[in-house]
Amino acid sequence: MDTLEVEVDTSTSRVVDLTGVLESFCSGRGDGLVSAFVPHATAGLALMETGAGSEADVVDTLGYLLPRDDRYRHAHGSRGHGADHVLPALVSPSVTVPVIAGRVAFGTWQSLVLIDLNVDNPLRRVRFSFVPA
Repeated sequence: MDTLEVEVDTSTSRVVDLTGVLESFCSGRGDGLVSAFVPHATAGLALMETGAGSEADVVDTLGYLLPRDDRYRHAHGSRGHGADHVLPALVSPSVTVPVIAGRVAFGTWQSLVLIDLNVDNPLRRVRFSFVPA
């Protein structure tokens, strides 16, 4: 198994497209599976369409589902930070995608994104691991 870890800065965008990094990591590797994992308690990964407003839509939807207020028992950090700790129950911290002939086998319009609504910690790590078939 081969692994790559990258640091991602989410200070300017709550949704960061990692598709290029993933595709570069898998290029030329043959058939297998690639796993992406974010080792943080307040961020997640998703396969979704990017562009055309989808990133703002997912941030708005998660903001509706996880309001930034004082309802949370987990109450340190910025206002509503407890919502950040609920996020990974809705947006998984990991995804696994097939790789065929060194190419990520995404469906039409799928991209890999990091979703991080936590304004208290903008530096994130993402691990990619390739398992050959």
